[in-house]
Amino acid sequence: MSQGRGIIWGGSGKHTYLYILAILLLLALPCMGFLPDFWSRVLTLSWNSHTHQYITEQSILNVTLETLRGPEKHHAEEETRLGRGFWRAVGEVVKSNAAMDFLNSTKSDPVYHFDAERVDSAMGMLRQFWAQTLLSIRAKEYQTARKSLGQLFHSLQDFYSHSNWVEMGQRFIYLHLLQPDEPAVPVATEDTPTCMECFSVTCRGNLLPRLLNPKHDSRLLTTGYFSTFPPKPHGKCSHGGILDSSRHMGAKGGINKDSTSPFFSPHHYLHMEAAMLATEATLSVLRDLRDTVGHKTFLRLFSVNQVPALVFVMDTTGSMFEEITAARLRAHSIIQNQASSPGQPGTFILVPFHDPEVGPVHETNDPDQFMQYMENLMALGGGDEPEMCLSAIQLALTHSPPLSDIFVFTDASPKDAHLFDAVKALALEKQSKVTFLLTEDPSYTTDRGRKGRRRKRSQKPLSPDRFSLYSSLSSLSGGLTIFTTNSDIHSVSTIVEDNIAADKVTLLHVESDQDLMSSHSFRVDSSVKNVTLHVTGTLTECILTSPSEQSQSLLSERGPLAALEHFKGLYRISLLSPIQPGQWRLQAKGDGHLTFSVIGDSSVDFLYYFATVTNETHPGLARVDGSPVAGVPAFLVLAVTGLAPDEEASFSHVTLLGADGELLQQVKLNSSTLSSTYSVEELVGWVDAVPRVPFCVRLTGQDSRGNRLERVSTEMVHPTHVQIQVSSVPRLVPGHSTMVQFDVLNHGPARLFNLTADDNSGYLQKRGPHRLFVAEHGSFHGQVDLHTPATAQAGATVSLTLTVRALDSPDSNYAVAYLTVIPPDPDMSPPSCSAAQVQSTCLSICNESHWSVSLAVSDRGRSGLAALQLQKGEGILTLFHSPPPTEDSQVEPGPDQREEHRDKVATGGSHHHHHHHTSRLEKGDPPLNVTEWALGSSQPLWARYTSSCCSAQAELLMWDTAGNMKRCHLTSGQQRQLTDRTTDTSSAGQITLSAGVFFLLGLLWSYLI
Repeated sequence: MSQGRGIIWGGSGKHTYLYILAILLLLALPCMGFLPDFWSRVLTLSWNSHTHQYITEQSILNVTLETLRGPEKHHAEEETRLGRGFWRAVGEVVKSNAAMDFLNSTKSDPVYHFDAERVDSAMGMLRQFWAQTLLSIRAKEYQTARKSLGQLFHSLQDFYSHSNWVEMGQRFIYLHLLQPDEPAVPVATEDTPTCMECFSVTCRGNLLPRLLNPKHDSRLLTTGYFSTFPPKPHGKCSHGGILDSSRHMGAKGGINKDSTSPFFSPHHYLHMEAAMLATEATLSVLRDLRDTVGHKTFLRLFSVNQVPALVFVMDTTGSMFEEITAARLRAHSIIQNQASSPGQPGTFILVPFHDPEVGPVHETNDPDQFMQYMENLMALGGGDEPEMCLSAIQLALTHSPPLSDIFVFTDASPKDAHLFDAVKALALEKQSKVTFLLTEDPSYTTDRGRKGRRRKRSQKPLSPDRFSLYSSLSSLSGGLTIFTTNSDIHSVSTIVEDNIAADKVTLLHVESDQDLMSSHSFRVDSSVKNVTLHVTGTLTECILTSPSEQSQSLLSERGPLAALEHFKGLYRISLLSPIQPGQWRLQAKGDGHLTFSVIGDSSVDFLYYFATVTNETHPGLARVDGSPVAGVPAFLVLAVTGLAPDEEASFSHVTLLGADGELLQQVKLNSSTLSSTYSVEELVGWVDAVPRVPFCVRLTGQDSRGNRLERVSTEMVHPTHVQIQVSSVPRLVPGHSTMVQFDVLNHGPARLFNLTADDNSGYLQKRGPHRLFVAEHGSFHGQVDLHTPATAQAGATVSLTLTVRALDSPDSNYAVAYLTVIPPDPDMSPPSCSAAQVQSTCLSICNESHWSVSLAVSDRGRSGLAALQLQKGEGILTLFHSPPPTEDSQVEPGPDQREEHRDKVATGGSHHHHHHHTSRLEKGDPPLNVTEWALGSSQPLWARYTSSCCSAQAELLMWDTAGNMKRCHLTSGQQRQLTDRTTDTSSAGQITLSAGVFFLLGLLWSYLI
């Protein structure tokens, strides 16, 4: 989100005044902290504010590009398109950050917002978020890690705006927030007054002088109280602003720096200072996270330039030999193509299943290991016709990253149909497509079909609708269901390769049950290459027409427009080069159900979500979880991704399309010209009434040359009249029970609902269905209980899905919560280092002298030292198992020593020298494993860093086995001391509310009179 870019609302006069009235109503409600997202600036006309969203997006973007470029590259050299997956990952962090202001369990709790002098509790919460993030990353649960990282950022950013840290004159972040062994500033006690009375909107000098004393040891830290909870003691500071009811209680006024408006922020004049510290704190956390987990893992956390995941769900019963062989060959071809393509390594997932076995999940980033998994598959056994297919898809969805394509090879219907709602919820929440390759004819109603090798089949009649759940799942997720044969399965599996290639975009995705000729159009712009059409079903006639009105009958002739390949159940149509830009038309007639999908290669794509205005504590747009409510207004928020740095595009509207491609509603977008600066601009449209039938979203715009652009979302949105919201997402502790609370909101008449819960780990005590009655436009508050076994692995994620379904109508909705297993008492104490001796002979000619530092390295927690790395500095770090030799025995490292060092690193990095276990490190060496050096956590390692005086600084990174990291800054020169700085950072965040409220009042008054 680019800072300071105006958003112009395009709508009718009536809607404009109603919208203004809505804003005024919002501003009359309480607001206790930073505004959560970009739309908050619109609601308050605070165009120049830094929101949580802006600080978070820009910080992630900057550190990601910094990581990609490396220290040697210049800013202009890097023009990498980060990709749709990256912005989806950033969006998850931003969503989690903003949700702290919307969730019932966090929005009014001062601990999450550094309010009411709850500083110690808030710091404890920050450190828990940090530990949880590391645990999830190490367990490769990246989606859960992004969620806890967003929560950390919110509280971290709030500190600088809600406390008096800036007023103290501090110009550096508060390291103690996340690092307990850093110097701490004491917090004012409950009976210590902190503020003086302030009777104006701008409160200058209202903090008591003792809180700002320049003597460090006498300063006191305070944060403002908000509203009535907890009650504000007399003489304490308020949060302040026209929305804070506590501002009228002594001491009157407030200290928040949330905005540049004096009406909302009494210390508005310090907003930018707080914003700078908030940004620096967020950047520092991200850099520490990168150095803790490694650059490759950091980039994987944010899905940077990752090739799409390859996810196979394989039926391994005895009749599946040809299918397994086809999948092997297709995987081998994909891996070969990916080996020569740029980008980070992809994820490979294989989930085998039959009856009753499901799994295990084979997940790897190593293509050779994945091929070994594929080679080990055996088509053996069998049983009754149904198999545990949905259980396997559930496992694939929980282990695969968002935006994945999942391919299911089977010839059997599902035996576990009760899991359909849970699988549907996961597919929609992750925006992943599920495609079925079925080698069975659904018209067969007995066991004696084409595939007679499935052993021990029962003689029960088979339902012709037995595959309907597969068709429903592929339809709603944007995938395909293909009924083919053993002889054609290898050719049909080319669809895997077509969809897995990077930068695939959808130009058309519709279904048709018409007996007559149907017509569908799609638009190709200048950025789209390699256009492929997939049609499933049986065609009787198919005519393709180009933008120049040239036509080709695809079934009866070869022509200049496209090449057709026909396999049982699938038509694959490739547009021939050169592809004409403009609108193409496909007319088709078929025997039964047809599905049309048109895909191409282009980096330009979009993400979207529905949102509603909320202001129980903060004005902003809250994302709608699950399906939107039918028949009511909502905002549609889109982010266009993949524009090159020199590209510009404008997007005018979106079209909501029905399942057959019919136009349901056109939604105008705010006028905004997009120019790519690695960031994304969020476009907002107002949906007067969400359609009552399923639909997908088509985005329309123009590029800088005037060419029309169109992109289509493949997943189908199913509007409903019921919502379910998870109101608390607790941590799971091994050996303990946990309660997850939820709310069901009924937007229809009074009626009965079934609630079904499911999780991927078997921790739920009761799955349901649970029957519940909800009054007309009423709500129901409930809970589900989980028990985490004592053997649960720390960092593991449990995916909890809740589905509510009306008994008297098709209305249903879902919620997905990701719960993390946390050890009961995690080690959050990082290692430490202390200087034993500093010597320097630095002269005016730096390359003729050197300096050295001797230090002791130990772990202050229970885990023990794990690794060391020299991050910065041109010298050599020598490690000793016992105190090192005296300085006199050391000499400046020369070329021979450096060559010797490289040999030692290559052969293990250690040797015995005078009974001292030693090793040497240089900048650029990988982290050195020292777990065997210090078997007890209290045993220190000894080190000496020696460098030429031409390089006056160095930085040593240290990790313990729990993942805590410490930075040791080594310096020469006048101070001759060891500066020990932490890996964790403090928090900051800003938001702004504008004085434009008077402008709004004037507009409303003119409308009323």
